[in-house]
Amino acid sequence: MQSIFHPDVLFGLDPMWTSTILLVVVYVVIITERVNRAIIALLGAGLMIQFGVLDQTEAVKGIDFNTIALLTGMMLLVSVSRKSGMFQFVAIWSAKRAKAVPWRVMLMLSVTTAVLSAFLDNVTTVLLIVPVTLAVTKALDVPPFPFLFSEVLASNIGGTATLIGDPPNILIGTQAKLSFDEFVIHLAPAIVLVLVVQAVMTHLVWGQKLRATAEAEARVMAMNERDAIEDWRLLKQSLVILALVMAAFVLARPLQLEPGTIAMFGAAVLMLLDTHEHHPAHQSARVTQTFNEVEWITIFFFIGLFIVVHGVEVGGLLQRLAELLVKATGGNKEITAYAILWASAFLSAIVDNIPFVATMIPLIKSTAPAYGGLENIEPLWWALSLGACLGGNGTLIGASANLTVAGLADREGIPFRFWTYTFYAFPMMLVSIAICQIYVWLRYFYF
Repeated sequence: MQSIFHPDVLFGLDPMWTSTILLVVVYVVIITERVNRAIIALLGAGLMIQFGVLDQTEAVKGIDFNTIALLTGMMLLVSVSRKSGMFQFVAIWSAKRAKAVPWRVMLMLSVTTAVLSAFLDNVTTVLLIVPVTLAVTKALDVPPFPFLFSEVLASNIGGTATLIGDPPNILIGTQAKLSFDEFVIHLAPAIVLVLVVQAVMTHLVWGQKLRATAEAEARVMAMNERDAIEDWRLLKQSLVILALVMAAFVLARPLQLEPGTIAMFGAAVLMLLDTHEHHPAHQSARVTQTFNEVEWITIFFFIGLFIVVHGVEVGGLLQRLAELLVKATGGNKEITAYAILWASAFLSAIVDNIPFVATMIPLIKSTAPAYGGLENIEPLWWALSLGACLGGNGTLIGASANLTVAGLADREGIPFRFWTYTFYAFPMMLVSIAICQIYVWLRYFYF
């Protein structure tokens, strides 16, 4: 399959190799953490254009503005709603229900993250959960990294269970004509098992070592969560708007609305409610404060990375890899499913899974005649979903939720390094994919 775009590459260089080398250089510099990731991503995007792999029009096409709008909108929603004290309320309530025992709190927050991610975008979920987590860990005086780490994994795991939980699933469901119910029926059993195993592994690594002093536990148990509410009116407004936004996410398909539109509109309404009674000058100051709390480093990192990855896609590397993957299986559907599962996992750990999934969908469709029609290739769709979504847990740059949490953590002075995360996460990702292979075998090929 040929490249989808034929620009004049500088010095007559091959577009596939040029884009691949640029991608590798960008990722290597990101991993070394010697240059801010937003700077290197934007430089990489600029070089894709300067070298002629993309022209400016094609580069803009590579930016997923729906993702950018979703991220920005939810950051704005969280920025306004947190002023009411709701997240402190939830933090105290959660810690008290877990009897202020750190490992129980970590488990409860992880499960909550997974459940919410099944019905919301996983980026949205971590934006809501991370402030709660930071408040809990500060109160208990325990390190926040294990909590944030487990929530990153839980968000990607939970998001795999439904049609709306993760962008790759939206692509697969739309183009393969698969319903919300079908995703739940086919993927939720595997996801529950993966989540349980993941919880056990994180407990063995960190949970059993987490300790809070008796004084800290007693201090948390003595807290009154209602005292944390600073603005009851804003709390009620925030809860109403957040509930409407979440309902709209669930109903986005029949409403014919994109998540980014929903998030941005919800943010605008909440900012209006928060500022409409203030003098224009004070109103501007409050809006400025709200926008200052957006993680712009993360936003611009995504913009640059989208262009870099689109350059690789346009250069033809992803298509070439996908073609080789399908051909190498020799027409055996079971082997094809396993190959898609594992290749999707590894590639999604290092390359954004959205363009990879978009490339794989037409190739999987093309295998349908060999397997007796579209109705016989469903296992390949589920393998693609499990591999692409869970594979994002493998590295810090594997999924949007990972980078979002890293950005929030860095802003609070909490180290969330690439190699530290990958050291723990990559083996856990491999375990989850192994579980999924067993599940795919039992569910679709054994019986």
